[in-house]
This record gives sequence, C-alpha cells and structure tokens, in this order.
Amino acid sequence: MWNWSGSDLKLRLTLRVAIVSTLCFAVISGYFLIEADRSVRGRIAAVADVAAKTLELQQSKIQWLNNARSDFPDLDSVAATVMTPGLCLAFRSNSGEISQRFCGGAQTDTAAPPLAFAALYRRLFDPGREAVRQVVSRGIAVGEAVAWIDPAVPTAEAWHDAGRLMAVFMIALPLLCALVYAALARALRPTRQIRDGLERIAAGDLAARLPPFDLAELSAIGDVFNQLAERLAAALSDRNALTQKLILVQDEERRHLARELHDEFGQSLAAIRALAASARQTAAADCPPLLAECDGIARTATDMMETLRGALFRLRPPDVDELGLAASLEGLVAGWNGRSRGQPRFEITISGSFERLAASVTANLYRIVQEALTNAAKHAGATRVMLRLEMREAPPGGGDSAIVLAIDDDGQPGDPQGDSQLRSGLGLLGMRERVAALGGRLSFETGQPSGSSLRVIVPVAAIREAAPVEHAA
Repeated sequence: MWNWSGSDLKLRLTLRVAIVSTLCFAVISGYFLIEADRSVRGRIAAVADVAAKTLELQQSKIQWLNNARSDFPDLDSVAATVMTPGLCLAFRSNSGEISQRFCGGAQTDTAAPPLAFAALYRRLFDPGREAVRQVVSRGIAVGEAVAWIDPAVPTAEAWHDAGRLMAVFMIALPLLCALVYAALARALRPTRQIRDGLERIAAGDLAARLPPFDLAELSAIGDVFNQLAERLAAALSDRNALTQKLILVQDEERRHLARELHDEFGQSLAAIRALAASARQTAAADCPPLLAECDGIARTATDMMETLRGALFRLRPPDVDELGLAASLEGLVAGWNGRSRGQPRFEITISGSFERLAASVTANLYRIVQEALTNAAKHAGATRVMLRLEMREAPPGGGDSAIVLAIDDDGQPGDPQGDSQLRSGLGLLGMRERVAALGGRLSFETGQPSGSSLRVIVPVAAIREAAPVEHAA
C-alpha cells in the first residue's frame, strides 16, 4: 500500500487517473486481441468448410462418373483461392494419414515478438489449434478437411497490433495526465486563498474574508468561513467589552479595598503605636521593666504599617493619569529596587511618547507591568529584570504604530510543573485578559537553560477602537 499521507491532492488524483487509464488500456487491448483471435478462428473454420464441401463434390463427381481413377483429394482449387501467409490446408483420411497438404509461407516483414509475449499469447489463445470438418459421401465419412495456421503468424500480428496500441498509449497517457493535472491545479487554486484566510484568522486577523469561487463546493466553504469569521469577530468584541467591564469592576473593588484598609486598619495601627508610646512613658516612670515590651509593640506596629503601605501601593497605585505612564513605571521600578535591595536588580528603558493614551489604557499597561514584575521577582529567582517600553512608529510601507512591552529576566525556569502553573496562573491569565481587552497579543517563553521573556504588542488602532467601549462601561 502506498502511503498517501501529506501528498499533494493534484498528484494523487492524477496518479489515480493514470492507473484507471492503464487498466482501461489493458481491457481494450485484451478485447482487441480476443476479437483478432476470434476473427482468425472464424477464417480458418470457413476455409475448412469450403475445403470439406469441395471434397464432397469431388466424391459425388467420382461416383456419378464411376471414375475410380480420378484424383482424390484435390485441394489445388481451394488452396489457390483461400491460401494466406501461414495458413495450412490438408486432407486426413480415416486412418489418420495426411493425403494432401498445402501451407502458405510466413510473413517476413513483421518483427519477431518477444519470447515472453509469444509464450503468454500461445498459452491464452492456442493459435495453432486446428479446424476440422468431416468429408461425407453417401452418409459415410471418408476423411477430414483440416485447416490451421502457423502459431508464429497470429502471434506476430498480435504483437504488431499491441505495439501500435502501446505507442498510442505512451503518447496519450502523459498528455492526459498533464491535462488532468492542469485542470485540477486550476480548479484547486482557490484552496490557497482558503489556506491564507485560515492563517490570517489563526494570526488574529478577524477581518479576513474569502471571495466567491466558481466551484460550488469551494464557494460553500467560503460562505461558511466568512460566517465563522463574522461570528468570531462578534464574539471577540463582546468578550473584550465584557473583559473591560470586569477590569473596571476589579479596579474599583481594589480602590474600595485600599480605602477600607487605609481608613480602618491604618487608623487602628496608628492608634496601637500611640498607645505603645503612651504606655512607654508610663512604664519609664512607674515600671521600667515594661519598656522592652512597649518598644516591641511599637516596632511590630511599625512593621505592619510598612506592610500595609506596600499592600496599599499594589492595590491602588499612584494616579497614572496625573503622573503619566513613564513616570509611574519609573516609580514602580524604583520601589521594587528599594524593597529588593538589589536582588534582583530592576532596570527600565522607555522610548517614545505615551501622553496621548487614554487613562484606561495607561492604567491597564501599568497593571500588566506590575503583575509581570511581581511574577519575575517572586517566581523566577532572577538577579536582573529588564523592562523595555517602546512606542513603535508605523513602518514606511504601511501599517499602524504599536506599543511594544518587553520584560526579560535571567531567572531559572523551574520545574515543568511550576512553569506550567506560571503559564496558567491567575497572574498571567489576568495579563492576557487585559492585553486582549486592548486588542493586543501576549507571548511568554522560557529560555534554555535559564531566563524568561514576556512580550506584549498592542496596536494603537486597536486601542482607539477599544476606547469607546471603556467609556461606555
């Protein structure tokens, strides 16, 4: 069995046409050979009939003239009219003795067939078989008229005819295959457009559409493709709108939580510190051994205040709209460097202007960077984290400008299970949702043997389309 997996459809169909054509040629050749053999046998049988009738007439003439000295059998008259190359005519008596025999010479202008073909032809058709007719006189058989043909003659004729058919076949088959292949290539040319459309859909270009095709089957595929692209675009638009609303609700909930923590928990910690200071003054006058406990309570409250301040900073970052995206990110990186004390070391590079971006867009970009830096600091074990933010201008040949965000670290990728958890974790999922809401693309890769890379590309045109949805929300 041939392995057709991955082969070209045009080639497969052309080979099948070639195989079917070869089988048809074999059947037609067999039919012509059978008809030729039947014609030869019919001719031999007719010669034997004529010879038998002639000999019976000779017997009747001898008996009518009562001429016992007349020559019998006399096949000269018959041989003169029916003899052909390779044909043999004879009279055989009842005793089996051949009394008279005539044979025509074999043809010399035809090439001898190959031995294999000659053996196969003789085995299938037995061209040397005799045609026998009894010669009857007054109801008594006096002998037999026998006709046969030299096996080499019909074998050579069959090879000659088969050779002509083979020559025609060898010319016609390549032409037929070429025409079939060209017709299939022309008919299947729209499949390239279908493949290109699918690749564009896979790359995220939901505006891809297929034109109408001449073939009804391909046209039906194109209609289904266009309907699927439209529904997918509508579903993605609804999903982005819902994601934007969820993100706004999430940010509002974070601001509310930060406000509650600042107003309630922060004031409680401030009260504890004040009480600890008051208790220390009292202990200094009345009970000096309690000074250490009062100082411990004050330090614990101070540490809790620092922890609360960091949590409030993550829950409610500085107003990006007022400070600007670049200044806010520089402050975020400086804060991480202060808390990590150089392990890891955070670096930032910003190129381009981001002042004209909507507040919701800058807030989402800030949250994406914040989550990415948190993942790099907590999970990668990196010693260096590099942040690059770039406003890439539109290329001269066409296209649109885009915001490119890259975060690289030299941390260890960890075990496969941990890496899969990072890929599917809530942090990366949240970043994907924010990037998708902005109409961008996010990719995350781990290097070998170490390091990881996060890439975010957000087209400016997609941001402009998403902005009305955010304001409506």
